[in-house]
Amino acid sequence: MTRRTEWPVSATDQHAGLGHGSTAGYMAGSEDAHEPEAGAGAGSGTGRGTGSGAGFGEGAGRRDRSRTRNSGSPSSSRAEKGEPRDPVEQARNICLRLLTGTPRTRKQLADALRKREIPDEAAEEVLSRFEDVGLIDDAAFADAWVESRHHGRGLARRALVRELRTKGVDSAVIDEAVGQLDSEQEEATAQELVARKLRSTRGLDRDKRLRRLAGMLARKGYGEGMALRVVRQALEEEGEDTEGLDEPF
Repeated sequence: MTRRTEWPVSATDQHAGLGHGSTAGYMAGSEDAHEPEAGAGAGSGTGRGTGSGAGFGEGAGRRDRSRTRNSGSPSSSRAEKGEPRDPVEQARNICLRLLTGTPRTRKQLADALRKREIPDEAAEEVLSRFEDVGLIDDAAFADAWVESRHHGRGLARRALVRELRTKGVDSAVIDEAVGQLDSEQEEATAQELVARKLRSTRGLDRDKRLRRLAGMLARKGYGEGMALRVVRQALEEEGEDTEGLDEPF
């Protein structure tokens, strides 16, 4: 009588949401026909089994356990943790863990895979597949980033462009996302920032107030002309003499 062995879902796949019936099962599709499940290598996948169901004898199981115990290499460490040996599976699991609860750009994920020494071919395959199904969407990332960082932190377009570039977003995508903000919206936000900071500068002389308020706007990416105009208006409303404040600070 033939006994059928049921291979369990690995701990890594459970963590990444790849159990039976998971919505992340879109990754399985064509892979199931030719790629082993995580942990389905020699022995039981962790070096502790005897090889039943995997076609290995007891002697091979002992040799595998010996290699696992004696090896201090990163690959054996990953095997002990139940991580898959196939680089595509490794790349997929790494990306899913990184994307859990936190959107990331393609470059951020590519950098993480490179740091983990995933081969470029495997990384490209997984990243392209994630883009195809919408798990990686740099345009949506950029739109959300602009919305959050402008309204939450008061950052101007110049600062937002700088931040998105460091995250590897394409210039055309950045331009489109930052284009959501116009000069009027920027100036209104700058006025709100100055109004919140104004009270803490009372008691200082006019020039110190100017430098402190304008410096705050400059750090958030506002241009010199707009910063000076907004600060001068705020000081005038408080009764400050703003004569001579047309000069660049």
